Amino acid sequence: MDYSKVLAQQFQIREEYAANVIALLDDGNTIPFIARYRKEMHGSMDDQLIREFSEKLDYLRGLDKRRDEIRNLIDGQEKLTDEVNAALDKAQTLSELEDIYRPFRPKRKTRASVAKEKGLEPLALEIIKQEKGFKPQDFAKQFISDEKGVATAEEAIAGAMDIIAEQVSDSAEIRKRIRQIAQNNGVIRTVAADGEKESVYTMYYDFGEGVKKIVGHRVLALNRGEKEGYLKVNLELDEERPLSVIDRLLDKGVNPLCSDLLRLAGEDAYSRLIFPSIEREVRSELTEAAAESAMKVFAVNLKQLLMQPPVKGKVVLGLDPGYRTGCKVAVVDGTGKVLDTAVIYPTHGERKAAESKAKLLQLIKKHRVDIISIGNGTASKETEMFAADAIKEAGRPVYYMVVSEAGASVYSASKLAATELPELDLTLRSAVSIARRLQDPLAELVKIEPKAIGVGQYQHDMPQKRLGETLDGVVEDCVNSVGADLNTASPALLLRVSGLNSTVCKNIVAYREENGAFTSRAELKKVPKLGPKAFEQCAGFLRVPESRNPLDNTGVHPESYKSAKALLEMLNYSDKEIKSAKFTDIANRVKVKGTKNLAEALGIGLPTLDDIVKELSKPGRDPRDEMPAPMLRTDVLDINDLKEGMELKGTVRNVIDFGAFVDIGVHQDGLVHISQICDKYIKHPSEVLKVGDVVNVKILSVDPKKNRISLTMRF
Repeated sequence: MDYSKVLAQQFQIREEYAANVIALLDDGNTIPFIARYRKEMHGSMDDQLIREFSEKLDYLRGLDKRRDEIRNLIDGQEKLTDEVNAALDKAQTLSELEDIYRPFRPKRKTRASVAKEKGLEPLALEIIKQEKGFKPQDFAKQFISDEKGVATAEEAIAGAMDIIAEQVSDSAEIRKRIRQIAQNNGVIRTVAADGEKESVYTMYYDFGEGVKKIVGHRVLALNRGEKEGYLKVNLELDEERPLSVIDRLLDKGVNPLCSDLLRLAGEDAYSRLIFPSIEREVRSELTEAAAESAMKVFAVNLKQLLMQPPVKGKVVLGLDPGYRTGCKVAVVDGTGKVLDTAVIYPTHGERKAAESKAKLLQLIKKHRVDIISIGNGTASKETEMFAADAIKEAGRPVYYMVVSEAGASVYSASKLAATELPELDLTLRSAVSIARRLQDPLAELVKIEPKAIGVGQYQHDMPQKRLGETLDGVVEDCVNSVGADLNTASPALLLRVSGLNSTVCKNIVAYREENGAFTSRAELKKVPKLGPKAFEQCAGFLRVPESRNPLDNTGVHPESYKSAKALLEMLNYSDKEIKSAKFTDIANRVKVKGTKNLAEALGIGLPTLDDIVKELSKPGRDPRDEMPAPMLRTDVLDINDLKEGMELKGTVRNVIDFGAFVDIGVHQDGLVHISQICDKYIKHPSEVLKVGDVVNVKILSVDPKKNRISLTMRF
């Protein structure tokens, strides 16, 4: 298969670009490096598109590998005809390949194999021939045999029909056509599995929707309802069309006696062999498509969460709420260093609440706390109310924000947390994590397995390996788009940098501890095990603010330093300006000279020139600063305070297929259904909303008993 040609068509890019990306991937280049520093070779494809390209390339290579395996297996049986060979070459999907292989696949004992052992295959072949004047009943008499267990002509014909049914089932053409009918005309039907007892699946106790129309999140909901024993899920298909397909391909219409037998064998093949198999395939394909869609939503939400702007240089007090074991407290300075820890009991009666308030105020005063970060788990609501009440007496401006504590307990019990915070009990490590994830969400959340962060839907129903790969790709893209400070980045953050592995990351940290802070990117070459290839892949994504060379604190790759310096000379920047990294009017100077002229003079492509100019215009820039700032609060609402028609500001916490959940300052997030997001039609909420967006909402309805809040953005 010509992969570059196939992929160029699928991704609508030039064949030359497809061939270049394949070569770059095969040469061991990482996706962030290819996307950022090889734009001329692929027409500025972004990292997400290159990742999809890479996955499709792997699929095509896997397809060819399986094609060769099947060809060899059939050839080993000495049954590889020109027709089969051509069919294998033509197959475009794994299911088509498996359909071709089906007749040749070694089978366990079946009704057809038993009939063949009884010597009934010649009878089956004669019935399939359908010669004029052929009488199956008369011909079948010669197969009666006590030795082989065939007592009557009727038994012989029944065995022959089992053989015919299996042949019909093994026909790749018949399966392909019936699969298409099922995909176009099938209906997914559900009923209650065990009476109609009240459950979250009540709406599906008598439900049906076309295979073509059913949406992904509903497929996953039905699967879960079936797994939990509440639903029976089936594929419903009018059998008239599939049977007519079998009849047309099987019956020549020249021998009525044979036609009747073939029709009965076709019906048996369909009901006993083909339909159950097609039903499994269709449901599997629906589940796979739904999972892919859900993983994309998860990936988008995770990216937005990781790319939340950091709250830089602020002293943060983290609160990990709890009832029985109390509320864990940790204060960290502007760099994330732990200053103090404590345990308070704001929910253990009036006396303990008063002591807790005094302790909280003492910590705020002692460490000049700017913001309180509150985990959103058990007792979060009570802790939020307690904190909002306490900061009124702080004597200085103190804000609070409720943050997702998903994965905090996973982190606190990890080896990484034990290494970073050996002196702290694991319960207090959670409070530290909650404080730090407000300061720098990306740097803290990379320490946690992405699946544990919980910004998707049905993530536990996903293929876990595939989900892990998808989310790891998102984390890698985010870390490399922001860059990492070589002198402060944790091993967990460094591990996500392009080209670095765990051994090299440990060596970087060890080098820092032994030799002090790095003073240039070039010094990276002194790190053990960090060879030329690793340096090429990682250098552009690592920042060294302490370097004398201002380019070391930008996204300009060392391979482009010569071009960047030549550009600054062409634009008449003085040595003093270059040393102070002040290139505020660089865009105007480039415009005057002409980007095309400059690119030609420098011998670089326009995309590389644009990137150099962009980086020099804001050295050390953080792309997260362009995102909406997090919403900080000073007071709290109760769900009972909410009234229909009330207008509020909120923060989008999760975007899913059917809407978005918005934090409006009460313990329960409100749901904005997809129909209430905007006035125009949208296919998915992510077209309009992102995790972290601050939005205006209006209360549509409130149900305090069920903890349900319905919101609208249409007003």
